[in-house]
Amino acid sequence: MDERALAERLITYDTSKPDGIRACAGFVKGWLEAREIDVHDSTFGELPVLTADIGPSNGPTLVFHGHLDVVPGHSEQFSPRIEGDRLYGRGAYDMKGGLAAMMCAMRDLCEQDAVRVRFVCVPDEESEDIDTRSIDEIVRSGFPADFAITGEPTDLHVGVQAKGVLAFRLNVYGRSAHGSTPWLGDNAILKAHDVFRRIESLPFSRESSELFDRPSVNLGRIQGGDALNKVPDLCTMVVDIRYLPNQDPGEILEQIRSIPDIEVMKTFTRVPADVSRSNPYVIALVSAVGRLTSGESMSVGRDGASDAISFLQAGIPAVEFGPAGSGHHGPDEWVSISSLARYRQALCDFVAQLPAALERPEGLRALEGGLA
Repeated sequence: MDERALAERLITYDTSKPDGIRACAGFVKGWLEAREIDVHDSTFGELPVLTADIGPSNGPTLVFHGHLDVVPGHSEQFSPRIEGDRLYGRGAYDMKGGLAAMMCAMRDLCEQDAVRVRFVCVPDEESEDIDTRSIDEIVRSGFPADFAITGEPTDLHVGVQAKGVLAFRLNVYGRSAHGSTPWLGDNAILKAHDVFRRIESLPFSRESSELFDRPSVNLGRIQGGDALNKVPDLCTMVVDIRYLPNQDPGEILEQIRSIPDIEVMKTFTRVPADVSRSNPYVIALVSAVGRLTSGESMSVGRDGASDAISFLQAGIPAVEFGPAGSGHHGPDEWVSISSLARYRQALCDFVAQLPAALERPEGLRALEGGLA
């Protein structure tokens, strides 16, 4: 089975739901085992986590990391379709196309005996449970590796930096009144709209960094009002800010808290991802990618966050690297079929060339990246 056909099969599973995740994980496990790759399955929050190793136990150790889960989609999005070089479907770009290519690369690399490759497939990268994630637990429990690739979509660029996450729930307070006399009240829902516009215009939102033009601010959820005939006196919003590597989330919250009639109730932060461009594994990966693509293949900044930060916080240098496409989380998500083949080849070339790259005399053994 080639990477396109495998990606099509993965897309047919509605992995926005637990039953679909479990069924898809069963297929992935069976596919790998049918190719004589031993798979260890465990559970995290009643969802399956898959890991598999190939290669020697004493060589350089790489991680191929992917996720099964997708954001919800319409039923027709789980019926993949092809138009030219584009494979459409929920998760095609984020990240079942990349996952399929990683699985094929694992099979391609089975016979090599110089590099240990660890495949990790998690069920909850897209989860709204921001406090606990399976990859954090896996890495925390002891998961030795020298370098990790998370297959998030990057258009065949090596993503060495990603924005941090500052998500929070805030209450906007107004004053209730009868719905027939709204001028006697202070409508919290209308105020919430103004509050969000103020957040978008705060000083932090106009800053930039080397790889990013600006942070992003998204109103993810809003809820207010408890009766049709009452002016709402409370509105709750969930705001998702992706802040820049040179910004302090504490300072951003301080600016937000200066807005009157609001209360920040709960916050979640995830630090930006940043790995040195001179890291020898990064250099070797960029070299492998560069032979298969044209133009710049490194130092792209990723607007979204990913599980790469879990490896970085454990001292394991990690990058985002995935196929080309567009529309992730949208109605017309697609992945480039030809890029899947190049992505698979780049992973295989990276592994094949890595031992020689690490033995070059330019000091490539001095590892950089992560927090270690």
